[in-house]
Amino acid sequence: MKSIQRLGAAALLSLLLAACVPKAVVRTPGDAGMLNEQQTREQALAGTDHWTLEGRIAVSDSKTSGSGDITWVQDGQHYVFTIRGPFGKSFRLTGSPDEALLEGMDGGPINGPDAEALLRRALGWEVPLRELRAWVLGLRADGGPAELSFGQDRLPSLLQQDGWNVDYREWDTTRQPALPKKVFADKAPFKVKLSIESWQLAPR
Repeated sequence: MKSIQRLGAAALLSLLLAACVPKAVVRTPGDAGMLNEQQTREQALAGTDHWTLEGRIAVSDSKTSGSGDITWVQDGQHYVFTIRGPFGKSFRLTGSPDEALLEGMDGGPINGPDAEALLRRALGWEVPLRELRAWVLGLRADGGPAELSFGQDRLPSLLQQDGWNVDYREWDTTRQPALPKKVFADKAPFKVKLSIESWQLAPR
């Protein structure tokens, strides 16, 4: 009886250990069909510039990190990021291609012509806002070469552009075209992790 119990415990332990092992990510450069499907997605979403997403964001480098809930409202060229961190602390970044305002700092609001430089100076965060606007939709950003790898679902799994690796961990395939749910971008030593809980796209 004890031998059977030991065998049962060993089998259960093996199953638990197997469950803890992360699945290997299978990626392929993609064939002509996958690339054509991606081009169709990009054409369908190219004019999508009015939307709201909500979720979680985490930003880190080799020394510091920060995270919180995020609401991102994109209204044409104008955007509003609201990040609510622990202890009720929140930041609000509003702007357009030529100006940005960061609110929620201890010393009061600060502004400048470059939102990325503003975040870098105020918080030490390196966030590629210009490219992220395209990447968060699963699109290649304009202005630079990009390399794509695809997953078994025939959707982008890894996008490499402007020195960043954009890892698509999960997609919402209930939407057509599909939209990302988890976007992890890194450019050593910087990392940006975005987990999207909801998308709201304005009708076109």
